[in-house]
Amino acid sequence: MEKNKEARKAIAESLHLEYNFFNSVLYNSYSKEAYTRFTIPKKNGGEREVFAPNPQLKFVQRRLAEKLSAIYREENSYEHSFESVSHGFEKKCNILTNSRIHKGKRYILNLDISNFFDSFNFGRVRGFFVKNKYFKFNEEQATIIAQLTCYNGKLPQGAPTSPLVANLIFNIVDMRIIKLAKKYRLNYTRYADDLSFSTNNKKFGSDYTKFINQIESLLDENGFKINNSKTRLQEHRRRQEVTGVTVNDKLNAKKTYIKDTRAMANSLYCNGEYFLDNKNKKSDLLTLESRFSFINQIDCYNNKIEHELSGAKCENKYKSRLNKREKQFQTFLFYKHFYNPSKVTLVTEGSTDILHIKAALKKHYKQYPNLIKKNGTKYIYEIKFLKRTKRLRCFFGIVEDGANTMINIWNHYKGDHQCTNIHEALNRKFRFHQGDVKRKPVILIFDNEQKCSKSSTKRPLKEFLKSTKIEMDINELTKHLCSNLYLQTIPLPKGMDECEIEDLYKEDVLKIKKDGKTFSKKSEEDTNLYFGKKIFAKHIYNNYKKIDFSNFLPLLDCIDKIITDNNNDC
Repeated sequence: MEKNKEARKAIAESLHLEYNFFNSVLYNSYSKEAYTRFTIPKKNGGEREVFAPNPQLKFVQRRLAEKLSAIYREENSYEHSFESVSHGFEKKCNILTNSRIHKGKRYILNLDISNFFDSFNFGRVRGFFVKNKYFKFNEEQATIIAQLTCYNGKLPQGAPTSPLVANLIFNIVDMRIIKLAKKYRLNYTRYADDLSFSTNNKKFGSDYTKFINQIESLLDENGFKINNSKTRLQEHRRRQEVTGVTVNDKLNAKKTYIKDTRAMANSLYCNGEYFLDNKNKKSDLLTLESRFSFINQIDCYNNKIEHELSGAKCENKYKSRLNKREKQFQTFLFYKHFYNPSKVTLVTEGSTDILHIKAALKKHYKQYPNLIKKNGTKYIYEIKFLKRTKRLRCFFGIVEDGANTMINIWNHYKGDHQCTNIHEALNRKFRFHQGDVKRKPVILIFDNEQKCSKSSTKRPLKEFLKSTKIEMDINELTKHLCSNLYLQTIPLPKGMDECEIEDLYKEDVLKIKKDGKTFSKKSEEDTNLYFGKKIFAKHIYNNYKKIDFSNFLPLLDCIDKIITDNNNDC
């Protein structure tokens, strides 16, 4: 008993976790409440059973996965590492790195291991961490690790530790497969339970049966079985695939996959719904987005786009450099984020503005049921804030921070400045069911600078109005731009001619000190004396109960009115 307690303390300490918290998570790791079971569709039909750990267990498992990975890399020094052949769930590895090795080969052989994660039972996991020379865990510690990583006596598909532990244990099998593959002059890679072999050796056609028998025997000796129904030998004269990627001449998605994805998207635009793979089951936007993302990932990989492009090039790419498939993805993203968003969407000038508005809503949630609700101790936002991702930067020129790029949203509503008029294109499709759909507003929120006389400095709102050629009265706060797109400025506090969102706070809030520093809105200020907007916004959000948000109420009133008026107009 004492040994077990010491083992728990040692692991908790190594994971930098408080002992009582760790002990509680460990105790509950094999209860019914530890995991949530659900199914997801497989690419080739059928369903995959997934077990999602609860937040506390997931947190500990992630810490454990990081620790185990660090130990292995330090001790192993990458010699004979599983990373050389395993491309599933590894950093800087994916189905494309797994597939490229097999590009343009005479023969490609694909094998699939049956019930891969189920093959790693509790005893096998525990035994590995006891015996493996790199980890040096005692029996009690190995037992605890097995308890944290297993559920119902095996590795659960869905836990963050399962892929790593499976790869670690399977590493010795990978090494044996490599030796066998070399005898037949075969390249070998593995993506989770998918084993792929390729060669230009003309003799492999006649050696195929012999190799299959030997690989089956090897896997059987190690407790694994091949799913014979998924075994495929592909010759270069026909289409060759590895983990869903065509690899004949260059990496590509299957034509049928691209065609079906395009048809699903068109059904969504025209009918408001689509069915996955022509089945009688409606699907969600996430599934369709993942299909587009997969196709785009291959395009990016082939053309060395996305992360390898400079920021400037990436920002301009959306205007003229998109290929046909990228334009289809762009249309889908516009539909999702702007044309028909799932919730009222706020687009702010900067990322810190989001925290200020969220904090004000939490303080005054009872006044704004259209914007936020409270369920027990949790706040549920009825609106969403546009997250400026690399994807939006690439497809719409919306950079991480700054208001000027909000012009690009308007450009795709109107087709201005060399941008595709996606809004009009969707209108032509959407008309078939638009009478049955209430489209949510998209609200662009700007700092109020209408009365500001400093013409020498570029002002985002003035730049937007100039670019879009929209006229707005100097005292006007809200403007319906077109369709479901609105402009909202921050109401001016009494006595001010211009304001940013931070100016809505009273002096006592603005004068707070943190670590001897005071707040400054200016990024160029001495960081030894001042802290900036990000730290200030986090402070506001964490201490919203103590903050006076009275100057925020006119802004929230305006947003609430836009939503109400929009609903009444529909």
